[in-house]
Amino acid sequence: MRLGRISYVNMAPVFHRLEYDVEEITGVPTALNRMLLDGQIDVAPISSIEYARNADHLRLLPRLCVSSEGAVDSIQLVTRLPLGRVRSVAVTPESATSVVLTKVLLPGAEIRPFEQDADARLLIGDAALKSAFEDPTPHHDLGRLWLERTGLPMVFAVWAAPEPVVEGLSDLEHALVASVRLARSEPEKLAYEASARYGYPAGFLARYFEKLRYSFGPRERAGLYTFLEMARDVGELHHVPELRFARDLRVPLS
Repeated sequence: MRLGRISYVNMAPVFHRLEYDVEEITGVPTALNRMLLDGQIDVAPISSIEYARNADHLRLLPRLCVSSEGAVDSIQLVTRLPLGRVRSVAVTPESATSVVLTKVLLPGAEIRPFEQDADARLLIGDAALKSAFEDPTPHHDLGRLWLERTGLPMVFAVWAAPEPVVEGLSDLEHALVASVRLARSEPEKLAYEASARYGYPAGFLARYFEKLRYSFGPRERAGLYTFLEMARDVGELHHVPELRFARDLRVPLS
């Protein structure tokens, strides 16, 4: 089975001790989005907005997502201006959901390519984590801004497979969930191993992993629906699709 893996450190808990025979294909979120939709991979965590745009052709894994309830650290708006005065944002080409989230949170701001000058820059993933260490410019965490706006978790990515789903998807989901649970049970080991691989201090990563959520429960689904409704309202989505899950998988979390 060809399994997509986001190239950022946020995937460390999911792949901590994954016991399933897969071919890992690594890439930034927008690259995985494209490969999944082109049929180059069988299942992957993809941008939640990209799932919604292609929901007619995809099925969701019911127990997994990538989300936060509050600050997430790895999605940052960097600007010297107060947010109310930001009129343009240069966005990373690696993200789809965060770009739309920026439009939701700052509907009056012009979105520009990353290489152009702008009042603010949108960074995601490891670039955002690194910037927080090295750049004294004020950073605004989009996960925190979303929680302040809605009171709900923000779902940045969902796990999806194109129809017809590949055989063995249920077993893979079980293995991914088991890996996350084991990672949660040994946070120091996870942090030190991730530190050796990605180069961040282990203590920093331990705090970072505590902010990430991988369970796709009722609050995460409510947060996702709210985000998709607001994305529709700013013109980024034609309609809010029904969440369609892979039928051979277990009943979602209650």
